[in-house]
Amino acid sequence: MIKTKEQLIIENEALSARLNEMEEALDAIRNGEVDAIVVSGKQGEQVYSVSSAETPYRTFIEEMSEGAVTLTKEGTILYCNQRFAQIVEHPYKKVIGSSIRSFITPNDNSKLDAFLAQLTQKKHDVLIVSLTNTLFLRLSIHQLPPYLQGDNYILIATDISDLKKREHELIELIGKLTNHINALRELRISNISETLDVRGIKNKLEAANNKLYKEILKLNRVVEKLKQKQKKATA
Repeated sequence: MIKTKEQLIIENEALSARLNEMEEALDAIRNGEVDAIVVSGKQGEQVYSVSSAETPYRTFIEEMSEGAVTLTKEGTILYCNQRFAQIVEHPYKKVIGSSIRSFITPNDNSKLDAFLAQLTQKKHDVLIVSLTNTLFLRLSIHQLPPYLQGDNYILIATDISDLKKREHELIELIGKLTNHINALRELRISNISETLDVRGIKNKLEAANNKLYKEILKLNRVVEKLKQKQKKATA
């Protein structure tokens, strides 16, 4: 089929437009204006990171003071930085591919399972867990979006062992202060009781003294009467 001049011109303009788009995209990649590109294929859209843009982020993740982990929904560690390996005190190569549950105490594994079950792409939260090496971690967990393997999670782990230690020390101090306050309260009650007892004894003694005084007065009057009778008898 022979194309007309007008068809060739339209086709040429379309090819020129596509060429311009490709050149603009290449210029953007060269200038570091994009971090990744999306390519459509048989399996849907896939994201490819541009290495020049990925390198600073990877360096940042590797050098950060918190642990960073990419986690499957089953709990398998796909990636972690060196800091996370240091926190769990295991060689980096052995941490990759292992289950995060192997580093968390049994009681907190159930907490982690329940926590992951309620996460969504729009909902994320934090969880505090204890490790088998006695450290405490604050886990911030996000579910990855669909174009970045949406069934997986990204996890940021912060070591809060020092804070937990201070918390326990504070709880112990509060317990000691409470015991001291209770002891002082009991001592005060005891002193009040003793004071009341002393007052009671004093009141009883005063009452007995008054009674004895009255008896003495009566006895004196009887003695005086007897003396008067004796005088009359001897007169």
